[in-house]
Amino acid sequence: MDKIVRNATNAIPDDPELSTYRFIIVSAKRARQLQSGARSFLPTTSRKPTVTSMEEVRRGLVKYTDTNQVLPEDFVANQL
Repeated sequence: MDKIVRNATNAIPDDPELSTYRFIIVSAKRARQLQSGARSFLPTTSRKPTVTSMEEVRRGLVKYTDTNQVLPEDFVANQL
C-alpha cells in the first residue's frame, strides 16, 4: 500500500530522481530569463513566461547543472 507516485508531468527528463522541486527551480530561473528578454526555444502563442519555461523544461530543452553534487575525491584532496 505504500506506493510511491511520481508526477511525470512535473519532472525534468534527464533527472534520475524525478524531483518536482528541481523542476520548479529550473523552470523559475528559465522564466526569469524569458522575462529579461531571452528568446524561447519553442514557437509558442503563450505570452506567459512561466508556461513557456515549464514546457521547455518538460521537453528537456533547458540545460542545467546540479551544484549540490558531491565533489570527486581527487578535487577535494587537491584543495586541502
